[in-house]
Amino acid sequence: MFKSLKVVRTFSFEKLNVWQKSRELTVAIYSITKQFPEEECFGLSSQMRRCAISLGSNIAEGTGRHTNKDKARFTEIAYGSGLELLNQCILSFDLGMITQEQHDSLRAELTEILAMLDGLYKSQLNS
Repeated sequence: MFKSLKVVRTFSFEKLNVWQKSRELTVAIYSITKQFPEEECFGLSSQMRRCAISLGSNIAEGTGRHTNKDKARFTEIAYGSGLELLNQCILSFDLGMITQEQHDSLRAELTEILAMLDGLYKSQLNS
C-alpha cells in the first residue's frame, strides 16, 4: 500500500538547531513518562507529552508565518510551553516519578532550549 517515501524538501524549521533539540527532548519525555504510574496516564504524563510536542510544533508553525512579528509570537508560545514543561518536570521529581539524574538532565536540556528560543525571539523582533 505504501511505497517508500522520498523526502522532496527539507523545511526551514527542520534546519533549526532549537527544533532538533526540542524533537530529541520530546523523545526523551515519552521514554521517561512511559515509566510513570498507570494512574498518571491521563494526568501529568499526558500533560508533559503535550507540552513537549507543543514546543517543536510552535517552532515549526512559526517558520511558516510571513511576518517576523507572527514568527516571534509562535516562538513566544514555544517558550511558554518550555516553561510549563519545566514546571512539570519539577513536580515529577517532587512526586518521586523521576530521579534526580533525570530531573537534572531534563532541566539542562530545557534551559538550553529556552536560551535558544530567547535568542530566536530577539532575532525575529530585530529583523
